[in-house]
Amino acid sequence: QVRLVESGGGLVQPGGSLRLSCAASVSIFNIDVMGWYRQAPGKQRELVAIITSAGTTNYADSVKGRFTISRDNAKNTVYLQMNSLKPEDTAVYYCNGKTLPANVWGQGTQVTVSS
Repeated sequence: QVRLVESGGGLVQPGGSLRLSCAASVSIFNIDVMGWYRQAPGKQRELVAIITSAGTTNYADSVKGRFTISRDNAKNTVYLQMNSLKPEDTAVYYCNGKTLPANVWGQGTQVTVSS
């Protein structure tokens, strides 16, 4: 069974940076799509960024130019580099791996942007 474990969250000041990691218990080489989602208090979970097995990426408009998703197949890890963080980026960030019909979520990591 695939497990995804996120790390790297924390408290950061506005304008700061964080890098989230998502470690998979299996090879991610054949996982079609890996992604990051987030959920702020009182809001629905939303897409942040995805990366396909071919390396194609897609980002939410709110993070374009600030966040970068990448994958290291040798380490079975997906990263989310977050720069120029804003208070509205505060949320629990979840890693997702999808190869239909399988759809796996991590437990989430808290990111808080505050002065």
